[in-house]
This record gives sequence, structure tokens and C-alpha cells, in this order.
Amino acid sequence: MSVLSRRLFLLSATALTALPVLAVTPPALTVKSASGRAVAVHVWNALGRERGRILFSHGALSAPWKYQPLVDAWTKAGYSVYAPLHVDSTDHPDHADFKGMASWPARIEDVRALADHLNSPYIAAGHSYGALVALCLGGAAIAVPAEVKTPLRDPRAVVALAFSPPGAGMGFINPGDYAPLAVPAFIQTGDKDVPPGPGGDWRSHLLPYDEATPGGNRYALVLEGVDHYFGGGICRPELPGPVQATQLAIAADLSVLFMRAHAGADKAALVSLNARLTETGPARLTRK
Repeated sequence: MSVLSRRLFLLSATALTALPVLAVTPPALTVKSASGRAVAVHVWNALGRERGRILFSHGALSAPWKYQPLVDAWTKAGYSVYAPLHVDSTDHPDHADFKGMASWPARIEDVRALADHLNSPYIAAGHSYGALVALCLGGAAIAVPAEVKTPLRDPRAVVALAFSPPGAGMGFINPGDYAPLAVPAFIQTGDKDVPPGPGGDWRSHLLPYDEATPGGNRYALVLEGVDHYFGGGICRPELPGPVQATQLAIAADLSVLFMRAHAGADKAALVSLNARLTETGPARLTRK
């Protein structure tokens, strides 16, 4: 079993416990994958004038509606959010049919079908397993099963937002896989975001930033005291907390500035974003 597979297993052990009641909005859209699967897509429309569209891929075993704080921040800022329910979600009716890493090609099918449906420029975003998907849409060259058409890069993905992407030692991710990243990117982690297993290091989540070619407007945000789930603020609301709400608000705010600056050519947003660059403090934002 790969390290990433083991992480998915460890997550599943807790994800199947009793969850709090969440406001689950029925999917607003269904697209058809290349293999003929019906993919349910949850949609939150921008409030006011639409600045752009976000294609969001959730974390392993999670679901789109478990990211409401991010969704709310993005829709209030003028972005519509489109989020497929992937087959590895414990809320997916076919979850039991996709064991182990069978969800990997299915996720690729999901986002390709959704991108084709949108057929317009979009922001590729995701958390954890979903961050890997977003980075692949932006040009990362991760190993895929032989039946998956490559390259994974979609030219319609204009920037990538990657919250806590998997890094070195996460199974099928090899050195250099993130180097082909072709778009501006915002990569977030926290100094408590330690992968499970011996030798886990939160810095591994910065591998996409470390490997990306300098000069491409790649940003890394490291938040002090933040774990993989912002204390249950995203992905796993069943966690006891406390929710790291202040840090989550900082991450959301900076992600909006990043999108406005690099997906919307907003010069004022670019100035504001770059004014937040710092290598010290509770929110360390760097650029290369």
C-alpha cells in the first residue's frame, strides 16, 4: 500500500464516525465523465458581479459542502464555485466501488468533464488530495494509470490554489513531478500540518512551491499553529476543534487577493498581495 493510500485509510478510520449535521445543498449540475459516470457538481454562485469561476476539488473522503468558510469568502468576493463530489467521498453513493487509488483516475475524469462543461477560463483549486488535482490541471506531471490521457494540464486553468497539497514521500509523487507547474500558484500549509506516519514533516506540503521554476508568481503561505484541517474548519467538521478561524480567514483573504491579482489582472490587488510578503510572523507569505 502506498503512503498516500495509507493516509487515505487513516483518514477513513475517523471520517466514518458520527458527523455533525451540515446544511447540504443538492447538486445544481450533473456532468457526464468520459467513462459514462454521472458526476454531481455543487455550485455556489458569485454574489454580485462575477469575477471568475473556481473549479474546486475536495480532500480525500470529504465533500464540497464541508468547505463552507472558503466557499463563502470566495462567493462574497465575486467568484462562482463549482465542486464535483468525487467517488472517494464517504458521502458518494458509489464510494464502496472505488477502493484504494481507484479514485485517482476517477477524480481526473470528474474535473475534465466539469472543465469541458464550463468551457471557459477558470481557477483550479483544491485541498489535500484535491490540491494535487488542482496542481495537475496547472501543469504538474504526476504519475497516472496508463488508461488516463496525458498531459493532465488544462490550458483553461489560469491559476492554481493548493491548500496543503501532498508532498515528498506521499506514495506516487516523485521528485520533479511539480516542476512543470505552468501557472501562477498559491500554496498553503501550516506548521502543525504534519502528515501521518514516521518522519512526517509539514514542510513536505511546500514541495510544489520548492520545485516550481522561479519567476512564475508562485506564492507560499505558512500559517503558525495551523493543521491539515484548520482545526475542523474545512474538510473534517467532526473534529473537536477549536477551529482555527482567524488563520482560515487570513488564508481566504490572501487567496482572494491572489486570484484578483493573477487571474483578474487587478493591479491594486497585486500591490496589496505583495505588501503582505514576509518571512516572519504568524502568516509567512513568500513569492518566487
